[in-house]
Amino acid sequence: MKLFPNLVRAVVAALDEIFYQERYADKVIERILKSNPKWGARDRGFIAETVYEMVRWKRLIETLSPSKDLYHLFGTYWLVQGNQLPAWEEFKGIEPNKIKEAYAKVESRAVKQSIPDWLDELGASLLGDQWDEEIDTLNQQAEVVLRVNTLKISREQLIKRLKEDGIETYAPKGYKDALVLAKRQNVFRNPAFKEGLFEVQDASSQLVAAALEVEPGMRVIDACAGAGGKSLHLAALMENKGRILSMDIHGWKLQNAKLRARRNGISIIEPRVIEGNKTIKRLKESADRVLLDVPCTGLGVLKRNPDTKWKLTPTSVEEVQKIQQDILQSYAQMLKPGGLMVYATCSILPVENQVQVEKFLGSDKGKDFELVEDQKVLAQESGFDGFYIAKLRRKLA
Repeated sequence: MKLFPNLVRAVVAALDEIFYQERYADKVIERILKSNPKWGARDRGFIAETVYEMVRWKRLIETLSPSKDLYHLFGTYWLVQGNQLPAWEEFKGIEPNKIKEAYAKVESRAVKQSIPDWLDELGASLLGDQWDEEIDTLNQQAEVVLRVNTLKISREQLIKRLKEDGIETYAPKGYKDALVLAKRQNVFRNPAFKEGLFEVQDASSQLVAAALEVEPGMRVIDACAGAGGKSLHLAALMENKGRILSMDIHGWKLQNAKLRARRNGISIIEPRVIEGNKTIKRLKESADRVLLDVPCTGLGVLKRNPDTKWKLTPTSVEEVQKIQQDILQSYAQMLKPGGLMVYATCSILPVENQVQVEKFLGSDKGKDFELVEDQKVLAQESGFDGFYIAKLRRKLA
């Protein structure tokens, strides 16, 4: 494949922001692509994919590269991919044979899988024999998964509609509203998306709303709603009948949820900012269902957010566990006796998952709850994101 200077410059500029200015990869890529509307689909795909892959393999590339110069890092990545480098001034000092020899000598799993040493040690200690395959799977590129908006269209109808637009999809087993793109492409410009016929949502993430067992007419609280992806799914499962309180501590995230609900043809979602404990207390025992899709390390979604592993620290892993338990302790009171609550994370670490549920159930505020079932979704087993989903019932008095 031929390299073009302007595209490589864009990749290098993006890496500078991500590596040295600690900005989020998805936001950096989005801004760079928006600032160059004349680029075609192939050019845009090259930039996005190259940046994500270089972020994913950052440690390995730095280990093999002759220097930390961003062009050297790009050149090293390009060679490791089996390509040849053009004779550009920026690539001087890169010797393909030396890189090949250095690659053959790498023995450390942390370097090979391009993760921090502390994360490799933590993963191995908590997941044991499963860690090797799990981190290998999480380093693979994520598939693009759609969730059909069943309020507007059936899965079979959407398959046909997208095919007419040249977009091939297939329906994965065990995920009744999911479609997987046969080939990666930008679906946000497709008319079907603008009409609200689908959302982009990983298949594992789609299991969360389904676990809540909602029915039309229920009062549901999505207490960590963010941009509202799971609220939208819940509304579809409820046939747009009932009421969903989409809550979050960040009001700007909920604004996005309102726009998405309008596009999806959903009227039962009510955004509400959590301003403190008073907001939660006012809703005591008011909900038939409560969803706690809590903040987490995000280690289950490294496929699509590879920069997460460079932003995490051992301290941040400990801090997020405190937040998770605080949410469980405070927000569970919003559930009616006899109701169901789902605790979910996009993490694969037991300390964020079953350990948190056990701690809650053993506490004073958790004594009125019982674990119905939980689901540990590993990427190596599902082929999609890693998730944890625990279904808890509040006992009747």
